[in-house]
Amino acid sequence: MKTTPEHNEKFVKMTFASVYPHYINKVERKGKTKAELLQIIEWLTGFDEDKLNELAAENVTFETFFDRATLHPNAHLITGTICGYRVEELLNPLTRKVRYLDKLVDELANGKSLDKILRKA
Repeated sequence: MKTTPEHNEKFVKMTFASVYPHYINKVERKGKTKAELLQIIEWLTGFDEDKLNELAAENVTFETFFDRATLHPNAHLITGTICGYRVEELLNPLTRKVRYLDKLVDELANGKSLDKILRKA
């Protein structure tokens, strides 16, 4: 799925630190824990809590965030719609990675079990 250049550029400039607190608030509002959120972020990116705090303190953009990440080999199994886009159809690699993360956070907040969120091949 094609997105506009403006849509893709938004993720190049957006910082992880500006979104991370919203992820935490979203899952906690829905009765999930920060520990569960950290588990799915670490699964997707390889970053533990200390590294996430360091990246947030550095104020890295999502572009830098995902350049430094080691994406899980099963990340391609993340499918479905988030913000009106089918994740698996996004052509821009950075936009797809950001939406992978958004989709996992959304699944956690909506009560999906961690076993299903952390896709197994």
